[in-house]
Amino acid sequence: MVTVRAPATSANLGSGFDVFGVALDRPADIVHVERADRTTIEVTGVGSQYIPTDPDRNVVGAVAEALDAPAHIRIDKGVRPSSGLGSSAASSAAAALALNELYDRGLSREELVPVAAEGEAVVSGEAHADNVAPALLGGFTVATDEGVTTVDADIPLVACLPEIAVSTRDARRVVPSDASIEDMVHTVGRAATLAVGMCRRDPDLVGAGMDDRVVTPARAELITGYHEVREAALDAGASGVTVSGAGPSVLAVCRAGDRTRVAGAMLEAFDEADVAARAYKTRVGRGAEVFES
Repeated sequence: MVTVRAPATSANLGSGFDVFGVALDRPADIVHVERADRTTIEVTGVGSQYIPTDPDRNVVGAVAEALDAPAHIRIDKGVRPSSGLGSSAASSAAAALALNELYDRGLSREELVPVAAEGEAVVSGEAHADNVAPALLGGFTVATDEGVTTVDADIPLVACLPEIAVSTRDARRVVPSDASIEDMVHTVGRAATLAVGMCRRDPDLVGAGMDDRVVTPARAELITGYHEVREAALDAGASGVTVSGAGPSVLAVCRAGDRTRVAGAMLEAFDEADVAARAYKTRVGRGAEVFES
């Protein structure tokens, strides 16, 4: 048996749509794999009742097929499905790393990114790497068609997850098909600022770089109370706030000493919007790790 822990992730970070991602130090999925003649899947944990166990409909089934590595796979979900925190990516990344180890395929983590992205395609319809890259590699990642660049960042974060669901497919449908040159220039400038902030481990620069006029405003309308939660977090000391991935989680960047105050403000704002929520006081963290075999 091989067991792997893979972290939740946050993609886009506002200005880096389909490119930027970060690994979070919590929550996480745990995936156990054992050799078998055919792939079978068992799922426990948060939201497990909504996750299919048919290998043709589960992200880890696609990963097992891509690696030609049949196994009995047990997923203990710590990352809620449809959360905007890379739930499917955590399972895909963990399965890819675990099966690579179990069958001694010898692939590097970088080589496993497109394998894990095949699992993502089961959920979103497309093999995006913006969540699986940080789940495997950790830190801040920039995923493009040419490959993945990683920065070992250390930025305090608060991820606030409301008890509502936004599907990845629905969130992609609302993305505008075009943008003005002014908005493009604005986004490029903010994305560059965010990347520099990650390299400098500067939460103020990262927060400033999250501002986005194209994708985030459209997705924010799918999240009840988003605007009030964003303002509350900024008033409490956050340097930047955006939709985490496809949503509905809301991600705030702040200094370590402000996380408790920011988390409390976000929870209170969701409560005033009659939406139950929970907050993770987290930070940019490590990628998937094999911790038992």
